[in-house]
Amino acid sequence: MLQTSESRYERWDRFTEWPMAVIALLFLGIYAYVVISNLRPTDVSWPQAFMTGVWVIFALHYVVSLVLVQNRRRWFFTHLHELAMALLPFLRPLQLLRLVKLLSVLHKTAGSALRGRVTLYVAGTSGILVLVASLGVLDAEQNAEGANINSFADAVWWAFVTITTVGYGDHYPVTGLGRLIAVGLMVSGIALIGSVTATLASWFVEKIAETQQEPAEEAGPPSEPASAQ
Repeated sequence: MLQTSESRYERWDRFTEWPMAVIALLFLGIYAYVVISNLRPTDVSWPQAFMTGVWVIFALHYVVSLVLVQNRRRWFFTHLHELAMALLPFLRPLQLLRLVKLLSVLHKTAGSALRGRVTLYVAGTSGILVLVASLGVLDAEQNAEGANINSFADAVWWAFVTITTVGYGDHYPVTGLGRLIAVGLMVSGIALIGSVTATLASWFVEKIAETQQEPAEEAGPPSEPASAQ
């Protein structure tokens, strides 16, 4: 019975992987339109209704997954971020991070080399994080008093500076939500830099090994000593 329950969850997860990603992409487009245009709920009502509907879909997906999974306690504690996004409306933009999961499917086209998979994960995750953080911090900051992130260009610049841990300080969040987004981006930046460093190190080690191997191959196998007469 437990095995059947687990199989149902796996089938459900595979079946909903692409539909949920498409919904997240649609959400990205509408959310970007609302944030960059600086629309308020009283200006246009349909974008807010659409984003609320997306939030309901993700909440239902979370509930169904929790019902189908075998070890509910473990799954619950390892998916607290999804619970927070389902319960707290202001965390809805973080649903876009579900697009990172698609990299597990796309990496199959990158070949079997570990470096190819790591490069794909790092590039894809970095792009998604920068975009989500830019939209999130602009949404939180652009109408706040004393804010200095007032355009999408400012938000993208801030996100790149933050995720690379450069920290020029010319743009920075002043709201609590904006600072929370900044903390998440900083932590993610440290992890991504570690992945890039490890990938480059493995590349250098491989190239050095190839360089040392070439002279040995050109010299050929060692000659055997002549036998005693």
